[in-house]
Amino acid sequence: MLFLLDAQEAIGNFFASGGLVLSLIAVLTFIMWVLILERFTYCLIAFRGDLSQAQQAWADRGDKTSWFGESVRRKLVSEMGVKIEANLRLIKVMIALCPLFGLLGTVTGMIEVFTVLSITGGGDAKSMAGGVSRATIPTMAGMVAALSGLFANIYLSQLVTRRRARVQAVLPPAH
Repeated sequence: MLFLLDAQEAIGNFFASGGLVLSLIAVLTFIMWVLILERFTYCLIAFRGDLSQAQQAWADRGDKTSWFGESVRRKLVSEMGVKIEANLRLIKVMIALCPLFGLLGTVTGMIEVFTVLSITGGGDAKSMAGGVSRATIPTMAGMVAALSGLFANIYLSQLVTRRRARVQAVLPPAH
């Protein structure tokens, strides 16, 4: 139990040394990972049910060769594509925002360093070190968050591509 208290104190110190921007990066990263995990859950679990429903709807159609039948098939494929690719663009935007928030932390930390320099004339190294840590910690956190999301997004994109191919295979054109 003492270990948890030490960990909580270390995390609190880390967030205090990173400033408000670090908290924003943490919230952004949390939301990004919730969306990533939701997409993995859909692709690995819920996709099967949606695919079987689409397959059943296509199998129940009597007319598959007419223009209208092909339109129904394209509609089913399109609906499955929308379900498969939900939130992927939002995840990519969040991945791109993480380093930008880190850069915001760099700028705010350097402003703090310059403020200390203007007040003390450069004689207070401890105060300047606080600003430098507020400049570097959010930068590092933003990059780590972006990299973790980027690797997950690459795998998720490959998974989505395989799922789209599966939909095309299960709902082939009738020609």
